[in-house]
Amino acid sequence: MKNIRTCIYAKDVQCITGKSESASRNLLRKIRKRLRKKPHQMVSLQEFCDYTGLPREEISEYMNH
Repeated sequence: MKNIRTCIYAKDVQCITGKSESASRNLLRKIRKRLRKKPHQMVSLQEFCDYTGLPREEISEYMNH
């Protein structure tokens, strides 16, 4: 069985978008704020895709590395 993560981290955002680490953290912070999540709560892959408009199938490729 393949281990697939459902949470997305700043390092993942960097690889996907080409943004710097701080810009990636800021993007995740914006997503949390939009979703009214607390700072300690994780952003899911689906939430990231919904916010950015990027297709989940393409993003999943970056998550499997």
